[in-house]
Amino acid sequence: MYTISNRLKIASIVLMVLGVIGIGIGFVSMPGTVEEAKAIVASHEDGHGGGHAAETSHHETTANAHGVSEAHGESHDASHDEHLLHQLQNKPWAALYVAAFFFFMISLGVLAFYAIQRAAQAGWSPLLFRVMEGITAYLVPGGIIVFVILALSVAHMNHLFVWMDPEVVAHDKLLQGKAGFLNGTFFLIRAAIFLAGWIFYREYSRKLSLAQDEATDDSNFKKNFRWSAGFLVFYLVTESMMSWDWIMSVDPHWFSTLFGWYIFASMFVSGITVIAMVTIYLKSKGLLQDVNNSHIHDLAKFMFGISIFWTYLWFSQFMLIWYSDIPEEVTYYVTRIADFKLPFFGMIAMNFLFPVLLLMNSDFKRVNWFVIMAGIVILAGHYLDIFNAIMPSTVGDQWYIGIPEIGSILFFAGLFIFWVFRALSKAPLQPKRNPFIEESKNFHY
Repeated sequence: MYTISNRLKIASIVLMVLGVIGIGIGFVSMPGTVEEAKAIVASHEDGHGGGHAAETSHHETTANAHGVSEAHGESHDASHDEHLLHQLQNKPWAALYVAAFFFFMISLGVLAFYAIQRAAQAGWSPLLFRVMEGITAYLVPGGIIVFVILALSVAHMNHLFVWMDPEVVAHDKLLQGKAGFLNGTFFLIRAAIFLAGWIFYREYSRKLSLAQDEATDDSNFKKNFRWSAGFLVFYLVTESMMSWDWIMSVDPHWFSTLFGWYIFASMFVSGITVIAMVTIYLKSKGLLQDVNNSHIHDLAKFMFGISIFWTYLWFSQFMLIWYSDIPEEVTYYVTRIADFKLPFFGMIAMNFLFPVLLLMNSDFKRVNWFVIMAGIVILAGHYLDIFNAIMPSTVGDQWYIGIPEIGSILFFAGLFIFWVFRALSKAPLQPKRNPFIEESKNFHY
């Protein structure tokens, strides 16, 4: 049995406390008036390369998305200033949302990988099932927090989703046409269905997994197989819809038919990376003794392979939109390349170049510290991936990774570590009666 150490408990609590302080500072320093917003922009202009001027350009390119008239004069200045205020008020909310979704999607990616292993009746992975079950335990607190943020958005506590503003919709025919799907009530109903389905499968599959340890036959294993196969159908549909709702709809004038797969690839590789990192940590503590270098090697192969898959989807989406140069579509990338150069191109390097260079060599995939190093780069890169998806449409060019962003990362990292390792301590780390457990123990590649 694994027992969470006091050092790890204290470290996770310290991270959460520091995170709460950082998040609090972000909300306290949020401007309440246009004058305060202008003062904040002025104070950052030197370090941001003339951010206000760039913001004007961004505002003009996204004017239609915010239902703002392009009329000149005082009315334009007033609407511009109001838009700037909303962007700066969004900053702590967006930082909180990006971090909340990022850590939630890690556990959701692990849940998909777990279900695939169950449905495929894979022989190499049963020794890692309890690690996966521990990570997916975070679905409950992580999902609740994301749902609360979405509910607060519907309650107009922030401006993350522009289509939730009745005044904007009243002046935007495109959003009026989408109102049957993009409305607050239906939005929250869908979110509740997604979360209920994902959490139910996790809890029920975990129950069957533990029951199999004490069973005298394989009935629980077979039932888990059937539930996992059925869940994957539910997951593929709901994950795509979730990506449209929770991420793509922050920019409701833009859409991509690849987006569901794109977000799936990001969460999938992030989840597998965390499985590898938690497994290596537990092995360093003398646990999971039957897990060998071949298991780590296979996890690293998935990290490498899904990174390539993510790159394929990213380039397929980018290339078609950029080459066709349709204004309604290409604006999505124009604003990111213009205002988000560092996180945009940094994300591509971290999610593609680094995994290729670090994990191409088969021998490196068996070196634990090397896999950890590659994993840190991959996780940071996919945080930036979600950052790039959310921030341009919510804060415009008024972005910088400051106290709210760092505080949010620290809080959710602490909560994630505490919840996952507490869940790992609830049951033996090695299944007893999985029919493939001996095959998993003798797995060598």
